[in-house]
Amino acid sequence: MQQSKVRLSGRQADPEFFRFEERSELDYGLVLDVLHGRRLGVIFRDVIPPAARKELTERFWVSPARQHREGEPSHYVGAYHWNKSADTYLREAAEAADHVQEVIDAPGSPWHTFRQGVNKALRQEGAALRVAEMDGRSASAALIRAWDKEGDFSLDPHEDEAQCKDARQAGFEIQRVLEHDICAVNMCTEHTAGGRLVIWNIRPDDATRHALGIEQTGLPYTAEALADFEELRLDIREGDVYAFNGAFVHAVDANTGNRTTVSFIMGFTDAHTVVSWT
Repeated sequence: MQQSKVRLSGRQADPEFFRFEERSELDYGLVLDVLHGRRLGVIFRDVIPPAARKELTERFWVSPARQHREGEPSHYVGAYHWNKSADTYLREAAEAADHVQEVIDAPGSPWHTFRQGVNKALRQEGAALRVAEMDGRSASAALIRAWDKEGDFSLDPHEDEAQCKDARQAGFEIQRVLEHDICAVNMCTEHTAGGRLVIWNIRPDDATRHALGIEQTGLPYTAEALADFEELRLDIREGDVYAFNGAFVHAVDANTGNRTTVSFIMGFTDAHTVVSWT
């Protein structure tokens, strides 16, 4: 069945929800709103210090662990849990762990700043953020990646909820996030031009995923299938940090030059615990 002929079903948000807040300084209360499903997204403009952007980006490009990935994104340090068994992901995360830390431990690191701020805000609710674990093994602390893919999208339309349903990851605590809301976090340290965040007002359901044969991957959704839904396109600039509900279909449109980000996904597993993975 051609995807363009499948009418996507699922939840759509009302206009009050389907918008991004913009701020010129970090406000972790807004991030908690995203985690709790009270807000679609928030973008903090120019909050990564220039020296930290430069140092972190340089560490990424010279990292001996940097790999090339066919499709998108093209270059990365870290590990993807997407379309893998938990064992494979956790093994790859362990192999890359020291190299990931070498990149994100740059002076003034936005990774450390952001997580410390989120944890401080969560403590007011009796909760805490940590890296996800399974059988004593840890998820990747971050995924540092850069796109250079040609075409309409440098990162194709997808959603982050389906991939957490992968039966090969049964028992991995990230699957409990599905009982709550999923929050994607990105920190842009290098950006030449283009590469807007695109997000559509549709949170697909299992019926849609089954019809498209993407129950455990959440990829791909075509532009034709998404044409009936309202979309937001947000310019992303070097120094920006943004967080949004990754259950809504989203993408990165075409960019020129390098677009390098530090990213992870996070969500509540229970009232007291937020875990992150990549």
